[in-house]
Amino acid sequence: MDALILTIIATSIPLLLAAIGELISEKSGVLNLGVEGMMLSGAVGALGAVLWLGNPYFGILAGGLSGIFMASIFSIFTINFMTNQVATGLGLTIFATGLTGLAGAPLVGKTIPSLPKIEIFLLSDIPMIGNILFKQDLIAYLSIAIIIFATYFLKYTKPGIVLRAVGDDHHSAHSIGYSVKKIRWFATCFGGMCAGIGGAYIPLVLTPHWSEGMTAGRGWIALALVVFASWIPWRIIVGALIFGGITIAQLVGQARGWPIPSQILSMMPYLATIIALTMISGRMSKNKSIVPASLGKPFVDSQ
Repeated sequence: MDALILTIIATSIPLLLAAIGELISEKSGVLNLGVEGMMLSGAVGALGAVLWLGNPYFGILAGGLSGIFMASIFSIFTINFMTNQVATGLGLTIFATGLTGLAGAPLVGKTIPSLPKIEIFLLSDIPMIGNILFKQDLIAYLSIAIIIFATYFLKYTKPGIVLRAVGDDHHSAHSIGYSVKKIRWFATCFGGMCAGIGGAYIPLVLTPHWSEGMTAGRGWIALALVVFASWIPWRIIVGALIFGGITIAQLVGQARGWPIPSQILSMMPYLATIIALTMISGRMSKNKSIVPASLGKPFVDSQ
């Protein structure tokens, strides 16, 4: 049972990281549909760094930097040149898919060491939960720290309140002296860093090798998780565990020979995403206040 729970948690970590990064980005008013592309960049960057330097911890850094690089490309077009955010995000994913396929071609067939588990003194010896919660790798602990930070940052700090104000009404925020573009740049790059680290987690922990498209749609699920969580950070943990559990359920079903076509089992995580978004859309239409009012709208400085 512990092994199953640990597997679900491990599967949820990339979703959690990518979703919390996208949540911060969307809170500033930027809708980045390039999450899948940033995760792919993080995955290939991490694998290449570990093969080159030999230390899996360098993979975390390389993954985050790769995500920031892709987010910067997106920011140049959408924030500075004010292109359509939806089209640019889709273009970023297509671009990153091709680029990572090319960059990752020489890496096919090569494996890397996984991130080691870190046992927290005394806490890891607690019966039942110690082995599950306190014997994780660095990225798992980091993901929870980022969730806690994001919750506190958005609710209790002045910069967090300013970021939310930019996402709710960028013209009002600009009129009282805040740099909308600078704030959105920082938020988008933070989202890219989180997505890159989430992508890096896949080769560093889940599958220690490269295969083209190895994120397998996790970026799109992360986008749905932000809506599922109603833009509230701590709810992303719940959503990530649910979708992680669904992903593992379809793998268990295939392994145990459930009398269900394998294609349907493979569809389960994405079908659950569609169902969740459909159920939530009705509530969102009745309560528009949960959606950042300036989300997806380019900011034009009239001065």
